[in-house]
Amino acid sequence: MTTRKLTIRLPEEDVEFAKNYASKHGITLTELIDRYLKQLRRGAEGGIHPDILRFSGIIPAEIDTRKEYHEAMEDKHQ
Repeated sequence: MTTRKLTIRLPEEDVEFAKNYASKHGITLTELIDRYLKQLRRGAEGGIHPDILRFSGIIPAEIDTRKEYHEAMEDKHQ
């Protein structure tokens, strides 16, 4: 893969946020931006990640998944 250097101008607070976010997640700022752009590209192509498609339909529509998740977290942390 051929790469190119890019200079961008952003508000200082955005740059610091991005650097801290990348650092906390063990990746570089370049990796963070690359991953985000790939995600945008997939969305623009109308593609849903294959893992998500694989799981769709497993949980019945009548189950309130947010409620179930929050209840499970409350039980876990009490």
